[in-house]
Amino acid sequence: MSNRESGPLTAAQAERPFFVGVDIGGTNIKYGLVDSRGRIIANDSIATETELGPESACQRIGDAVRRMMASQSLTLADVTAIGLGSPGTMDIPKGMLLEPPNLKGWWHFPIRDRVRAACDNIPVSFANDANAAAYGEFWVGTGRVHHSIVLLTLGTGVGGGIIIGDLSIDGENSHGSECGHIIIDFHPTARICSCGQGGHLEAYASAVALVKRTEERLAAGAESILRDWIASGKSLTPRLIAEAADEKVNDALALELVLETAMYLGVGITSLMHTIDPGAVILGGAMTFGGAESNLGCLFLERIREEVRRRSFPVLARRTTIEFASLGGDAGFVGAAGIARTHFLNPPSSASTASAPSG
Repeated sequence: MSNRESGPLTAAQAERPFFVGVDIGGTNIKYGLVDSRGRIIANDSIATETELGPESACQRIGDAVRRMMASQSLTLADVTAIGLGSPGTMDIPKGMLLEPPNLKGWWHFPIRDRVRAACDNIPVSFANDANAAAYGEFWVGTGRVHHSIVLLTLGTGVGGGIIIGDLSIDGENSHGSECGHIIIDFHPTARICSCGQGGHLEAYASAVALVKRTEERLAAGAESILRDWIASGKSLTPRLIAEAADEKVNDALALELVLETAMYLGVGITSLMHTIDPGAVILGGAMTFGGAESNLGCLFLERIREEVRRRSFPVLARRTTIEFASLGGDAGFVGAAGIARTHFLNPPSSASTASAPSG
């Protein structure tokens, strides 16, 4: 059980050993201290400030973690291991950032070892940020009752993470679990993904794709209150589309586009289910249309399930849980800490394709 359900946790109440998770994003770096059961003791964030470069970021991560530990009357010596989640592309066994699109100027950088040096040489495990978030949901979130999960993060793109047992599926070349890049349309006219390839799930079900599909329908003459809102100066975003699709407005075009997004996701999820047979497929990120707390979010989820029932093997349709994520923005650093914990308890072999720690 996460301490989200049981209230704030102090270091004195926590179960040792302690682990730190760090989740690097293009805008902010989130970090937190968790105990051996995945309960959050303390957490905070700092600005990424990508323009200052990766060396600065690593030093500021070290300083921020020290401040966090001091706030709990602890030091870095109380931390058993650190988990580091970062956007790709990356070489996980070598601890290298390769060419991450949203971290310009950070290319070909040994980030794992630099973070370790900035944190008094505490062992550091390195993971893709989406896989780290998936591990968080698997460990203490929606997936905690399952042996295996797929996490899809729905936002500007479609991220993915796959966890089977305690193993994050990172792949032979650190490109495993790229669920947003499975192919759902092989035709020559397929939509082009942000990676430049055609027909990928991300090209149909991301925030960018939803806005593009909406623009196309409006340009073709479809009636919608969105046309009036845009004319009044509002920007076309997934949030605006969701507002129009909400039952209070009940704009037919907006609702159709939201449910069309769900249909595309159902197609992609079915392929993932037939490949992996996970216990659960979990949906997180900013574009879940309010999630379980929203009528629109519930309609969105049910449309995904409907498409899966229509396309998948019956036994998978009956037994696979499809649900929203529960950790929100904490999933990345909690999961990174969880991966570090797993490596501490069960060090991976040199041939493993799991997220790799620095030795």
